[in-house]
Amino acid sequence: MRRVARLEAQVESWRSLEQRSADLADLAELADDTEGEERAELAADIGRDLGELEAQFGAIEVAIMLGGPYDDHDAVLAIHAREGGTDAQDWTEILLRMYLRWAERHGYSADIVSISSGEEAGIKSVSIRVGGDDAYGLLRSERGVHRLVRISPFDASRSRHTSFALVEVMPQVQDEDIEVAVRPDDLRVDTYRASGHGGQNVQKNDTAVRLTHLPTGIVVTCQNERSQLRNRESAMLVLKSRLLEIELEKREAEMAELKGEHVQAGWGSQIRSYVLHPYRMVKDLRTGHETSDTGAVLDGEFDDFVYAWLRSQVGVAAAEATP
Repeated sequence: MRRVARLEAQVESWRSLEQRSADLADLAELADDTEGEERAELAADIGRDLGELEAQFGAIEVAIMLGGPYDDHDAVLAIHAREGGTDAQDWTEILLRMYLRWAERHGYSADIVSISSGEEAGIKSVSIRVGGDDAYGLLRSERGVHRLVRISPFDASRSRHTSFALVEVMPQVQDEDIEVAVRPDDLRVDTYRASGHGGQNVQKNDTAVRLTHLPTGIVVTCQNERSQLRNRESAMLVLKSRLLEIELEKREAEMAELKGEHVQAGWGSQIRSYVLHPYRMVKDLRTGHETSDTGAVLDGEFDDFVYAWLRSQVGVAAAEATP
């Protein structure tokens, strides 16, 4: 029913666009037959309506690009500090804020599932669940290594540092995703006391849960909820999402192998660079899209990067479909 409602909305959007385009064309013909002040007023109306029409078409264009089987799912997003020590952990916390602000701007829910704080500052790793229409379809463009260049606030000599963080994005498993199954025999469950920032205990009972998937070695923790049962349910959702993402990667690799293409494995490729010194620039290395407004991007305004990547994927798909 969710997919039916989505398709019906797309059809209605196209019909509305068609009707508004026809009305605007008629208005343009009418303007050609007028002169003076009336013509100027019609031209202003046409300009305003054309802007609204372009915005409506842009929204439909995004909907077309989000046609993957899991694009309409909620997303599980994980951020891990990589090379760069304390700066990398601080960079991970900056990225967390960026994605939380982005979710807020889109009216999405964003719940922290698990978080591991750094020793001095920042975050070692964090997992969040982002809920909303097309959350995974939009956020999957963020998968990869993000690089930050800046004057380190943790270096007394005020030297320039480069730090890295890895972003993983997985579709949250839904009831219809029956191919994702976890056997009880493949699972090890550990419980422990949840702790807050800095290591202090915030629970006197063993409410935090750690799930280890023995066949793959995947470890998922959750300590956000106050009950062990709810933490286990949240951890299981994240685990299934990770397993689903592994299955999707396998399928993509198999298809690429059949086409005779080389596929770079894993998450190691750097996708975006954020430079705060000696100049300001955010540049996506896959699409070439860039901006000097680093403040806006780090405040969650990075939709232009998402759309540029989605358009590039449409181009790749069209090229592959060409005989």
